[in-house]
Amino acid sequence: MAARRNTDTLSIALDAMGGDRAPGMVLAGAEIARKRYPDVSFVLFGDSEQIERRLKRLPKLRAVSTVRHTDTVVTGDMKASVAMRQGRRSSMRLAIDCVNAGDADCIISAGNTGALMAMAKFVFKTLPGIDRPAIASFFPTLRGESVLLDLGANIDCRPEHLVQFAVMGALFGKAVLGLITPTVGVLNVGSEALKGNEVVKEAYNRLSEAQLPGHFHGFVEGNDIPAGTVDVVVTDGFTGNVALKTAEGTAKLSAEWLRRTFRSSLFARIGYLLAYNAFNKLRKRTDPRQYNGAMFLGLRGICVKSHGGTDARGFANAIGVAIDLVKNGFNDKVKEEVQRFMPHLGPTEPVTFPSAAVSTTSSRSHGAATA
Repeated sequence: MAARRNTDTLSIALDAMGGDRAPGMVLAGAEIARKRYPDVSFVLFGDSEQIERRLKRLPKLRAVSTVRHTDTVVTGDMKASVAMRQGRRSSMRLAIDCVNAGDADCIISAGNTGALMAMAKFVFKTLPGIDRPAIASFFPTLRGESVLLDLGANIDCRPEHLVQFAVMGALFGKAVLGLITPTVGVLNVGSEALKGNEVVKEAYNRLSEAQLPGHFHGFVEGNDIPAGTVDVVVTDGFTGNVALKTAEGTAKLSAEWLRRTFRSSLFARIGYLLAYNAFNKLRKRTDPRQYNGAMFLGLRGICVKSHGGTDARGFANAIGVAIDLVKNGFNDKVKEEVQRFMPHLGPTEPVTFPSAAVSTTSSRSHGAATA
């Protein structure tokens, strides 16, 4: 079980070797986060020679960092089961162990998603009353931002799992998005109560009777996600992952069509120049780095997954997500709320070791949960 640190300084464990451009990207992101959050310190796990060489150019970050050396790295293509056997001394595993031992408050990694989920669940275990952890991240919407979970950790779910996701998602919206009364919806093929399979209909019935830490809206459809109809969208990991990848692909397609359109003629290019400021605002609003940082909800320790291909700014945003969760006492609130909702959660299952988590891409870095 992850121990609680009794100090005013927040300590963050970083898998310095996780990500496409590690450790440079990780350290540059930590430097941005240091400026935003002057009350934090870092424990950096990885190749000390590479890390120290870069820290020489970041003296203020060096002053608030501790480096712990390891030669072992979990690669992006490594299976979760292999990582569990061979990665006990990896930068990823040691960063998780650091939090579990109480030497840090949270862990952030841009490494292999499946391995990170497997290791984090094995070490931290799930919170009381939570059967399965869920990957949650942000979606840009017409109303601002919404939370979508699960994004791939649980392919098959039972009604009680969706209820648990709803509780955790509502609390996540409160802690990170600052929502007072988040609205929660269950993703379905229609908004009518009679539609859908037995799992979502039973979850609907239980959530209708429960007193959520928010407001239960009912069923929502796929087009309700970008519309921002609800603040929290709950679904199983299979559907959530498909929805996320479809949204990302559509966004890339639209951006490419837009580029081709403005390159199609001289007048189109002139039109682009005239509307440059407007398009610059659009680019900033849809910048995937703003949404980087997918949380593994339901574990006894705070673990945030950054997109592997993000840059320093995106990684700093993932660090910010973890800091928000720690400072808001997220896990303590989940435990309290789950105990309140136990009559509505239904039978729980024994904690089992995950074979692997589906590699996902989250919308906060895109959103963040990819290997």
